Amino acid sequence: MLGAMSLAVALAGETAAQQGPAVAPAPAPQQRSDTGLDDEGLRLRAQELDAARSQQKAAEELQQKLKADIAAIGQDRGKLNQQLIDSAARVREIETKIADSEARLRPLDAREREIHDKLDSRRSEIIEVLAALQRAGRRAPPALLVRPEDALQSLRTAMLLGAVVPEMRARAQQLTDDLTQLVTVRRAIAEERDRLAADREKLTTDRTTLAALVDERQKQQSAAEKDLDAERSRAVALARQVESLQDLIGKMERDLKSARAAAAAAAAAPPPPAEGKAAEAKTDLATLKDPGRLSPAVAFASARGLFAFPVNGAKIRDFGAPDGVGGVEKGISLAARPGAQVTTPCDGWVVYAGPFRSYGQLLILNAGGGYHVLIAGMERISVNIGQFVLTGEPVATMGTTSKVASILATAPSQPVLYVEFRKDGTPIDPSPWWAASEGEKVRG
Repeated sequence: MLGAMSLAVALAGETAAQQGPAVAPAPAPQQRSDTGLDDEGLRLRAQELDAARSQQKAAEELQQKLKADIAAIGQDRGKLNQQLIDSAARVREIETKIADSEARLRPLDAREREIHDKLDSRRSEIIEVLAALQRAGRRAPPALLVRPEDALQSLRTAMLLGAVVPEMRARAQQLTDDLTQLVTVRRAIAEERDRLAADREKLTTDRTTLAALVDERQKQQSAAEKDLDAERSRAVALARQVESLQDLIGKMERDLKSARAAAAAAAAAPPPPAEGKAAEAKTDLATLKDPGRLSPAVAFASARGLFAFPVNGAKIRDFGAPDGVGGVEKGISLAARPGAQVTTPCDGWVVYAGPFRSYGQLLILNAGGGYHVLIAGMERISVNIGQFVLTGEPVATMGTTSKVASILATAPSQPVLYVEFRKDGTPIDPSPWWAASEGEKVRG
């Protein structure tokens, strides 16, 4: 009870301070420097400068370490690919942790506001209870043996207190419970925010690592493709000449040298083993572990239930659903976080990478066997036409808003990734290819 009353007194004292603060003596003026800052301001400025220098030094040390690590990898394509896939997986894992922390914080913040509002609404009642207790504590007991009137007054007071004290005790207990809940919720919020800050710091570090690895991969690709810039410019020019995605795929694989080579490699990819499901799965599992492979580990048609979404996020549009303009959706749309990492759901060859009409930045993979995967809505693509990419390899990053024109109406302030699967030029339902965990995630 004493603890509860102490908390109540503190709360009442806060209200009294808001209603009528006591006049305190003015502090002595601090010395001011030539810059106009007082001693405290200078001290804070010095601390900020030291922190900035420490961060800069840590960043430089990380860059040096990354350069040394990448130099050690050298031209080993398998090692570089494995590093890329592992780094991208770490980034996506941390993105998931951050989203989970933010989801846990929302109800905690709401509960804190609810308790605080409840206490605010009861401030007058709290002050009334405290004042009654204070008056009762200051009143001296009557001298029962002096006058009969004193005895009568004492009995009346006892009867009054007998009726009032239990009610005050119940109100004080309710106040204690509310304050205890508030302290618990605030402690949980502080712990969650600490975890969130640590995850965000780690995400920054891992994104720096990933960016360095992507740069090295693209340098090696650029060295192999001397006319890469000319190819990229021609691809954009060809994209302006076509009316549909199918025309774009056909024109790229027919007219552009690197895309034509990628399509030829996809057509020549070995078919899946035919010794039965068990043997096929065993062979595929071993092949998937080879980061130096130059053809798909699993034939697209045999990979049902194996693919992960290219980005962390919730599905907001499904294949076959009304598209709002009289047609139906030909793919799925995933609401993502700003700056989220985009990875490939499958092995494949890049046959287009660049802007295309209302899709924003568009990436098209030839997955072999007549299958194509289209991914759109990113802000930046980090692979080149003709490149072979592995499952889980980083290929792009999201921006801060939707880049796909057809999605702007429903998600104007949120980055959204559009994914479409095609077989022999016709859009197909991608749902059989997604892993079970992705389906569970979408359903919540």
